[in-house]
Amino acid sequence: MPLTAIPARSSRDLLLILATHPLGEADRIIVGLTAHHGMLRAVAKGVRRASSKMGARLEPFMVADVSFVSGRSLATITQAVTVKAYSAPLVADWDAYLAASAICEVADRIGQGEQDTAAALFPLTAGALSALARHLHDPRDVLDSYLLRALAAAGWSVSTNRCVRCGGEADLLGWSVRDGGAVGSGCLEPGDRPLRAGDLDRLDALARGDWAALDSADDDASRRRTGRLVRASVQWHLDHAFRSFDLLEERPR
Repeated sequence: MPLTAIPARSSRDLLLILATHPLGEADRIIVGLTAHHGMLRAVAKGVRRASSKMGARLEPFMVADVSFVSGRSLATITQAVTVKAYSAPLVADWDAYLAASAICEVADRIGQGEQDTAAALFPLTAGALSALARHLHDPRDVLDSYLLRALAAAGWSVSTNRCVRCGGEADLLGWSVRDGGAVGSGCLEPGDRPLRAGDLDRLDALARGDWAALDSADDDASRRRTGRLVRASVQWHLDHAFRSFDLLEERPR
């Protein structure tokens, strides 16, 4: 009896492009978050040719309405229409570009988990890139707030108002990267990071996305300290060293 071919399944969704990789002479692998299908890794054929109409629509930091056919390992994108184009304003601003690159790198890592997590990341990531492209807030605040909320979406919410070890609310003087949050004076352990005045309030505002508080704060030293704590927490929980974080550390202020 001859084998019956299984028809390819075609789908359509919004796609936020996180990264692209060349494939062969003219094709490109597109990696991104979709609104309803989780992470998508797909081939876009011929998009590196100068004559391709689809190539400019499938660049990092773009949101496109795509049609794709699922495959065993990679899908194939058959059509793409631009919905939001964040790449130009982000590339024109180095600080915004660094923050956006870090956001996409982390989203790619977290999005490889459960489909529900990837679905929750789509609006969060698109919103962060939109804020960066429109210069709504300090790029470092957008990044750090995104990182804490992306961690929460993946199941690692940080504690900013109670000790992560005993649950107490008084004398929160340290931060545990390993345990994910503030530590009271009686529970401090070797390796915990010290918190200075204003640091915990900033971390709480970042975790909640309190832009009124973040935009009104002008303590740049606290912003740098808390940014390092946030990035260290992300790398610990995701067990991954992100290349874009090194660039952020090297960026002069």
